[in-house]
This record gives sequence, structure tokens and C-alpha cells, in this order.
Amino acid sequence: MVSTSIQGIIFSIIAAQPILVIGFSGPLLVFEEAFYSFCKSQDIEYIVGRIWVGMWLILIVIIIVAVEGSFLVKFISRFTQEIFSILISLIFIYETFNKLIKIFKAHPLVLNYDHLNISLDNPFHILVTEHSVLDHHGNLTIHEIERAYPNTALLSICLMLGCFFIAYFLRHFKNGHYLPGLIRRLIGDFGVPIAIFLMIAIDFNIKDVYTQKLVVPKGIKVTNPKVRGWFINPMGENKPFPIWMMGACCVPAVLVFILIFLESQITTLIVSKPERKMVKGSGFHFDLLLLVTMGGIASIFGVPWLSAATVRSVTHANALTVMSKGPKPEIEKVIEQRISGIIVAIMVGASIFMEPILKMIPMTALFGIFLYMGITSLSGIQMWDRMLLLITPKKYHPAEAYATRVKTMKMHLFTAVQLVCLGLLWVVKMSAFSLALPFVLILTIPLRMFMTGTIFTPLEMKCLDADDAKVTFEEEPGVDVYDECPLP
Repeated sequence: MVSTSIQGIIFSIIAAQPILVIGFSGPLLVFEEAFYSFCKSQDIEYIVGRIWVGMWLILIVIIIVAVEGSFLVKFISRFTQEIFSILISLIFIYETFNKLIKIFKAHPLVLNYDHLNISLDNPFHILVTEHSVLDHHGNLTIHEIERAYPNTALLSICLMLGCFFIAYFLRHFKNGHYLPGLIRRLIGDFGVPIAIFLMIAIDFNIKDVYTQKLVVPKGIKVTNPKVRGWFINPMGENKPFPIWMMGACCVPAVLVFILIFLESQITTLIVSKPERKMVKGSGFHFDLLLLVTMGGIASIFGVPWLSAATVRSVTHANALTVMSKGPKPEIEKVIEQRISGIIVAIMVGASIFMEPILKMIPMTALFGIFLYMGITSLSGIQMWDRMLLLITPKKYHPAEAYATRVKTMKMHLFTAVQLVCLGLLWVVKMSAFSLALPFVLILTIPLRMFMTGTIFTPLEMKCLDADDAKVTFEEEPGVDVYDECPLP
């Protein structure tokens, strides 16, 4: 939160394209988890390793900007974007249920809690020193367990699914017919916080069931003040950092740079489409230099590096768009200014002092939001639509170029190639080589070039891989900003 606030203020003041909204993203989360697992397996301090990754990041971005490397974004076609988008969505969905399963294992359901010892201090806190299982006669036998709480697993799944379904319903509610359009859109846009507040209310009123809450420091502190301070020693916090690793960190730095480059440049392209009639141009190189340099410096303080957030940036641009009046509204202008971005960043920083409220949020409600992010991000992805066409009779295929001007078998072949690439990326992500994920992703670019003219004709590839996402200003029924955002 500190990182988002400070970097957001700096970016809004001096960025070339202040319409962009920066923040922590799904792809960066995937990398952080992979790098943490690698450091843990090698007995290396993760928080120190991030500093050297950050230093290499600064060097890499200076070189790329010096040679005007932003032109490389033109090679990143819809083929690669969609594979990456669905991978991130699947990771969010998988992690949600993976964490829920861990809760069920930690707090297993048993037929009769009377067999277990109840703490006198808290009658609802079960101190379990042994593991309870059912024998072949159906009787409860006691073995070895650490600690469990009755009904925790059941309430957790209710909070997770409740948060997901409320947020998902409110998202569709804004495209319905009830209430005036302005109120409908307001409720729909704030569907996620409404869902979280409702789950907080339910959890707060069920006092006799334990659920894990969000851990929030009181005031402006690091997440765990007992372990570290604001400044991280680049030579090692608790033990010397290996010299060889200082140089080897250039490899994960390249991977982080690829992720930030992909997200930031694609987001800038979407926000700066000619249809939006922006007066001020976009600074592809300057904004990339600013973002990555801030991230490199931020790693010294142990806070995250950020990238342009696609959905938030497009929503911001739409909110600043002025439409003409009449039966067919058209764009008049976009109010290009820096004030809204600065205010948002300041408010994020001010929310740090909402610790009494934030610590009431049950973690499982946030799992529901992860599930919501994963599922809603699938909408608007052409690859997902074509995956559904694999099991859809031809007479129900949409009147889109990829379905009408390309033979059905060729369309399914293109989808199958993307699915194979997606499966390969998933295997890499789940393996010990998960850090190599961005490298494997980049290999889809030459693969797409090879297929053009050999397996698919240029016309077929144009229909299947065209950048035809529609720019949405006034939301139509069933359409929102997710439909033009390639990354969740």
C-alpha cells in the first residue's frame, strides 16, 4: 500500500501518460511466488535477492530505452497475449481452491466434536493434540493433529463463494434493466467492495466460529517489524548474500522486465488508441523507464515493483471521456490531467490508517475476489470464446471473421496450438523451473511467425489473430472494460 501510494504520486506527477494507473498485478504476483520458492530452496534471503534483481532491472531498462526497444511491442500479437491472459486467470482460479483445500486440511470436518478437548477459555476453540479419523466401523479414532476449529472450513467456503457470487452478480446487474443507468453502473463498479463489506458483516456476526483475518500492521510499518526494517541491507540481512547470486539475479531481472514491459506497453497501446482522440501523445520509453527505475529503487526498501494496471487504466480513461449528446453519442474529448491519479494514490496511502477495518476482513473473502478476478478476466478473450466453440455445433458459431472466413477445422487447429502452449506454460509454472515462465512465453512469438504462411494463410491468420478488440466508452448490455483488456 505504501509502494502503490508513493510510486503512484510520483508517476502521476511526471509520467508522459498520466491516464495510466499503476499497481501490483497478477503476472508480477506469479513471479514473486516463483522467485520466493527458488530462494527458499537455495537457502537464499528472498528479500535481499529482490534488491539485486531491482538493480539489474534499472540497468536493463536503461539499455532498452537507449536503443528504443519499445518497438518490440509490435511483435506481441493477440496470439501471445491471450495465452498469457488465460494462464493468469487459471492461476488465480487454481490458487483459490488450493488455499481452500489447505483450510479444510487444517480444520478437518468430523462427525462428533465431543470426543475432542475444548479449551475452557474459549469453548469454541478446540485444542487437538491428535488426529481424528474414522475407522472402518465408522467410529472416531484419535491419531495425531496440531490444532483445529469446528465449522471453520464450512464458514470459509461460504464466505469465499458468497463474496464471489455477490461481486459477479453485481457486475452483471449494471447491464440489467432495474434502476436508472447511473445508479446501476455505480453499484456494478463497486461490486467488489460491496461484496467484501457484506462478508465482513456476516463474519463479524458469527462470533463462535474462527476464521483467519487479514494481517495489517498498525500505522505506517513494514508488514513484519520484528523481522526487518524499512531499509534492506544488500549484502544480507541475517547472513552474507552469495556473491555469485548478485550476478545471477540478472536472469530473474530479465523475466520481471518482460512482465512489466508486456503489461505496461500493451496497456499504453489500449489507452492511446486513435478512437479515443487523445491530444497528448504517449511516452512509451519514458513511462517504461520511470516505472522500472521506481521498482528498482523500491526493492531497496523491500516494497513491490509495479506495472500499469490494464483494467484500472482503461476504466480511468473511460471515466475521463466526454461524450457528445444525441441519439448516437461520439467522443468529444478526453480530459487529460494528472489530478485524479494523484488523488487516487493519496487515498490509497490514507487507507493505511484504516487498520481497524482492514483487519476485520476474512482471508477467505479475498479468496472469493481472486476467483472473481480469474473468472471475469476470461470474458472478452477470443481464445476462450474459441475454446467454447470446440464443443459448440457449427450452426451456433458467432458471425465473427475467425468463425465465418476461416474453415472450422483450421479455427480449431489454431485453438489447439494455443492450448498446447498454455499447457506447456502451466507445466513450467508448476515445476521447479517456474522462473523461466516469461522466457517460454516469449517463444510463442516466433511460433506465431512460423505458422503464418506455412500452416495458416496470411488471410486466415489476420482473421484469427487480428487486434480487433472493440473500444467501449458507453457500456452496452453484456459488455464492460474487461472485454478490451488482454490481461487481468
